Amino acid sequence: MFDPVIAPSGTLLGLLQRGRGDGTLHALTAPRPEALAALNHCVLRDPRHDWQVENRSLYYARLYLDLHGELDAVEAHLFDPEDVLDGDESRTGLALAVLGHLASYGRRDALALLRRYAAHGTNWAWALDELALRDDDAGLRALAAPVLARFPTDAEGEAELAATVRDAFEPRPWRLWAEDPRESVATRVRAAQEAGSFDRWQRQMRPTGPHPGWSVRAVFEWAQQGFERGAALHVPAARCLGAVAGPEDRPEIVRAAQDGTDGARCTALRYLADNHDPDVLELIEGAVATGSAAVVEAAVGAFERMHSLAAVDRARGWARRPDPLGAAAGRVLACRGGVQDRDLVLAAIREAVRGEGPDAPTLWTLVDGAGRLGIACAAPVLRHIYRETASSHLRGRAARALAATDPSYATGFAVECLWDCEESTREIAARHAETGDTRVVERLRRLAADPAEEAEVQTAVRSRIGPGETTV
Repeated sequence: MFDPVIAPSGTLLGLLQRGRGDGTLHALTAPRPEALAALNHCVLRDPRHDWQVENRSLYYARLYLDLHGELDAVEAHLFDPEDVLDGDESRTGLALAVLGHLASYGRRDALALLRRYAAHGTNWAWALDELALRDDDAGLRALAAPVLARFPTDAEGEAELAATVRDAFEPRPWRLWAEDPRESVATRVRAAQEAGSFDRWQRQMRPTGPHPGWSVRAVFEWAQQGFERGAALHVPAARCLGAVAGPEDRPEIVRAAQDGTDGARCTALRYLADNHDPDVLELIEGAVATGSAAVVEAAVGAFERMHSLAAVDRARGWARRPDPLGAAAGRVLACRGGVQDRDLVLAAIREAVRGEGPDAPTLWTLVDGAGRLGIACAAPVLRHIYRETASSHLRGRAARALAATDPSYATGFAVECLWDCEESTREIAARHAETGDTRVVERLRRLAADPAEEAEVQTAVRSRIGPGETTV
């Protein structure tokens, strides 16, 4: 997937790309053509760095509803000739998800677009999944013929169809088609279902990887083979060591942690950390100093998993190191440190923002730690992260930390968080936003009445308003 270009946070486009609540609030007061142009830009050029975990579709669908937005630009994007040339689902996935939400709100034009794209578009499987949740049986039955026509009736086509049915995210259309009154449809789908089930059974009967009776050396060799072909197997390999290794194997495992192959070294470090070996902290420090990038990453990961008092105490000594181990030490203290570690965690947050910016991956854990430890003087840097990060998940973590550290959160960011793209952020806001603001009361009522809203958010909303106030 392409790396999205994110506009400055002070612009309407930048706010909408980030999924911030202020994006919706600004769009509703901006000239409608400008707001729709920014909205279409976001939907047609997915702004998420990780589209598999960050939410935007409901956020954008609600804004289309509020703006009474037309879907001409979305239609042109879906049926552009590029759809044939670029089959990456990230090109159209967000637009299809937005259409799915709009269809659930009763937008017939969105439903018609989904049906048409499922019949003719490249990313048809995504559109079919959206329809499986929203369309009626008649609408889905009408798609059986064009979908099945995508698969040739030769052996290769039938095998591809069986794999598609087996791996379908939403099975409802295929189950419906298996009972279709048209024999040509039902027979073919049932055969594909049976072939997919048989294939799944065959794969279960042919397991690969470690077997009972393997030696420690065999586990290390398996981990190295995975490393050489680009598959990181040290985590499952460490679990295998737990099953096959005995006390007499410790010297061999320690030697592997010191100077084994990369696959063996990563495996040994993970195993020794998980088993609280008395020498593992020194071995981790040595691996960071002498190992490859993969070994350093595995050593740091093993250290962060340790919960012992010795690991936390060592983290206090390592926290100021200007290397990956120092960054990991800050995260360990954020997760398991005490109030005496507040200054070290705050310093780690500031250093990460200065060195890597507001989207640094290490900030996820550090921001959580600031909230857990109640670091009140972290509020300014948390507000900066909240405003500037392009990650809606990190912004949500910053909002949760601000709720625990910043007295102004309830009357400040909590208000806009009620419109945020992430349901967890809306839930935090629903629990904290000051109801003296009329916008807050109106928004809480709307969320309570919205059938598309997540149950956790509605539970939080109902804890703030009475049962007789749940209608808009």
